[in-house]
Amino acid sequence: MSEIKSPTEVDQLVGQMIRARRRELGLTQHQLGEFLYLTFQQVQKYERGVNRISAGRLYELSVVLGVGIEYFYEGAADLARHLKKATAQGKKKAMVDRPVVLTAEAREIGQLYMQVPNSNLRKQLRASMQATVDALTETS
Repeated sequence: MSEIKSPTEVDQLVGQMIRARRRELGLTQHQLGEFLYLTFQQVQKYERGVNRISAGRLYELSVVLGVGIEYFYEGAADLARHLKKATAQGKKKAMVDRPVVLTAEAREIGQLYMQVPNSNLRKQLRASMQATVDALTETS
């Protein structure tokens, strides 16, 4: 009898990528579920990484969301390196420093940033964002 494997961090990454792409397309969980003959609750479980996704279902998601299968694994190599490092350093510290999965909004900001032709202006934008993050961190 085979043992049912619990969802992993890669399952969570895939779920985050599903959510990001669904939102990018302006779909609700209910609408995505209808395309796949699933309930919105099942879509929600996939997105949270609570339920694992079969290879066939992942293929269906790639077709409905208009992306290649590899899209769902963007960042997985970084995550794997991070997990290997976590084992060596101790999980608690490594979890604080875990890689961030970029949302559609973050990718859009990055694309806009790269469209600024002046490198000095890009440096100023980055410094401004860092100052904002630092100020918010100090107040919390």
